[in-house]
Amino acid sequence: METLKYRFENGTRPLPPSPQVVGVVGSGNLEVLIESAPLNGGCAIEIKTAAVGFGPIWEAVMRDFHQRWPLADARITINDVGATPAVVSLRLDQAAETMLGTAP
Repeated sequence: METLKYRFENGTRPLPPSPQVVGVVGSGNLEVLIESAPLNGGCAIEIKTAAVGFGPIWEAVMRDFHQRWPLADARITINDVGATPAVVSLRLDQAAETMLGTAP
C-alpha cells in the first residue's frame, strides 16, 4: 500500500457540513469520502492505494479535479484497489456533485 497526500489552496466552493461517501471498495475498486473541514480555504486529499508507483498520475488526476471543482475547506479520502484514472475522476465528480448539488 502507498499513501499519497495532496493539498490545493484558495478554493472557492465551500461544502455543506455533511460528509458523503461515493463508491465502495468491496463492490468495486474505489471509495471516496468527501467532507467539510476547517482548512483555511484549502482542499486536502489523502489517497491509500494498492497500485504503488503511480504518484505522478494521481497528482495529475487530483489537479484536474481541483481545476473543475475548486473546493474550499474540504477533506477528501480515497481508498483505492486499482481504479483507472477515469473511474477516479468519475467518483470524485459524483462526490462533489452530491455534496454541492450541482455540476462543475
